[in-house]
Amino acid sequence: MLIAFDSTQQALRAEMLLEYADIEIDLCPTPKEITAGCALSIQFPDEDLSTVNQIIVSERVEIRGVYREVDNGYELIE
Repeated sequence: MLIAFDSTQQALRAEMLLEYADIEIDLCPTPKEITAGCALSIQFPDEDLSTVNQIIVSERVEIRGVYREVDNGYELIE
């Protein structure tokens, strides 16, 4: 799973919140298939989706979207 952002500030804020919640994440460049205002994205395991969503909503983190990697790129799931 991958979260894309519109700002670097929100990406770094999400990184801090997710690490604090002990979610295994990887800060990475935003794939070219995803149009976003920020060059940083966060990858995380599929099984953590509900926890990640809960943190994003409760902490009001502004995101471009949550994506799942598919054969021909990425699909928006939220």
